[in-house]
Amino acid sequence: MSLDQTTGIQEEAKDDYSFEQVPEEKRNMGWFSVTNITFGIATAIFYFQTGSVMALQFGATNAIISAIYAIIIAGVLGTVIAYLSAKSGMNVNLMSRQGFGYIGASLTSLIYASNFIMYCAFEGMILVAAIHAYFPAIPLWLLIIVFGSIVIPLNWFGIKQLDKLQKWSLPIFGIFLILTIIVAYKTPSNFDGSFWTYLPDGVQTGGTALLLCIGMQHGIMGLTALIASDYARFLKPKDIKIGSIMIGFIPQIFCFGVMGLLGIWFGVRLAESNPGVYIVTLIGLGGVVFTMLTQIRINVTNIYSASLSLSNFFENVFHFKPSRRFWVVVSGVLSIVLMLGGILDYLGSAMTFQGVLLMAWAAILVTDALVVKKLLKIVPVEYEARQEKLYKWNPVGVVPLIVSSVLGTIAALGYMGTFLQNTATFFAAILASLLTVLIAVYTKGKYYSKSESKIVINRKSKHKSISVKESTVEQV
Repeated sequence: MSLDQTTGIQEEAKDDYSFEQVPEEKRNMGWFSVTNITFGIATAIFYFQTGSVMALQFGATNAIISAIYAIIIAGVLGTVIAYLSAKSGMNVNLMSRQGFGYIGASLTSLIYASNFIMYCAFEGMILVAAIHAYFPAIPLWLLIIVFGSIVIPLNWFGIKQLDKLQKWSLPIFGIFLILTIIVAYKTPSNFDGSFWTYLPDGVQTGGTALLLCIGMQHGIMGLTALIASDYARFLKPKDIKIGSIMIGFIPQIFCFGVMGLLGIWFGVRLAESNPGVYIVTLIGLGGVVFTMLTQIRINVTNIYSASLSLSNFFENVFHFKPSRRFWVVVSGVLSIVLMLGGILDYLGSAMTFQGVLLMAWAAILVTDALVVKKLLKIVPVEYEARQEKLYKWNPVGVVPLIVSSVLGTIAALGYMGTFLQNTATFFAAILASLLTVLIAVYTKGKYYSKSESKIVINRKSKHKSISVKESTVEQV
């Protein structure tokens, strides 16, 4: 390999900025390119599956109402988080360091990484189901290993490679999507009425069924809002306002409004919830190719974000700092293990519990930025991610996250009544926001960053310790 090639690869690796703020000169991506990368999330046929599952279990109207709710809430959260990320040049892992402490933020990094690995497994299983439906003679375990590994090399060179992959694959995705819709329209429906009127026996519009649909949406909403920060931090300064809105809303409109509604329609029409099965049934080998394309598009972003989060966690807690590529391999292997373990069988429960954690975290970030920093002005609005200037723990972020997650999980398990069981994620997010403000006011922002005097004292004490050691060595 030539020196120029080696240098190019090193530059690509540096462009990931897993441990630091993106320098201003590197924030050079236009809003269209960044939106295009995040659009890879929105085109995942996992949204077909959630739409189909909700429609067949709880009725089409309930699923549609929950989709509208998801677009609004996730769009607002995504826009705010994308704006904060673009202004600071940091993703949510780095932005959390100040409000949670640099060790406390490792909790959020681990939550974040586990979500992306889990969703990578969900998406991978849809792909494997599609291929297995067309080639049933191939063992399922072999398909999982082979196609679970594909995303690892596709993630090797970071965000520039992701941009190229998403750009050339988007038109192909569009062609296959239109073809699938046309064939499904010409296929006789399993339901005689209009699809939005479909209701399973014993289910009514509104009430518990609607709340259960919203609960499922929460598991994805928190993820789609938070993931925007991994890419928005590369926005050009002149594109921040328009870019934040586009990144915040366009993917949400497409994933919940377009893909979700199509999933509802497909599910009711074909009486099947797994798109890996019904897309192949509709267009055969073309369905296999379509599924493979969509799932690779989403899983490269899942693995990218998981690798960043794992990098932050192990660097903060264990001072273990291998390259991001190491964590790409780890994330890919873990998702394969989950697929082999049958993760898709626990879709509803996993989405509900992960939704509690993610929405609580998103609520803390937004509350901290808009209320604690901007409205109450308890601490400066600028973010700080350098460890030497931060405390290990900040109760403003850590306490609300732990308390709201624990109580939200207890509520989701049904120990706090039926209503809170069905609104556990919303309950956790509200509780997290209130606790963030209360603790910030009580502590007066004391644990956000160390004062300059403390930093100087720490440096002097370290220098003194080194001098004593050197003196001892000289005496010996």
